[in-house]
Amino acid sequence: MPDGTRPSRVSEEFREILAEEIPKLKDPRIGFVTITEVRVTPDLRHCRVSYSALGDEKERKATAAGLRSARTHLRQVIGDQVRLKFLPDLEFLEVDLDQATRIDRLLEQVAKERAEAGDE
Repeated sequence: MPDGTRPSRVSEEFREILAEEIPKLKDPRIGFVTITEVRVTPDLRHCRVSYSALGDEKERKATAAGLRSARTHLRQVIGDQVRLKFLPDLEFLEVDLDQATRIDRLLEQVAKERAEAGDE
């Protein structure tokens, strides 16, 4: 089995479980959350969950706090559905979609300017 295959499969399985379970959480602080990426370390002991959340800064901070407090429950849900020797620690990181969109636009602009400079 090639390196990275198992962690990538486990990451995808965790992403599916979390994407299904987070909307079921009863915590009123947690708003609309989209899981954008899940990465599990090769030893499967740590899991970094990237997500985006709708709302203003106050609502997004409340969502982050709600997700942090739900980590134990979410680990248990993962443990119930996936057979692993160890349950990984979950770390939630918010992805700023506005910033990502701005970076994409800037990269496109740089590529366009380089292409135009090369045509001269």
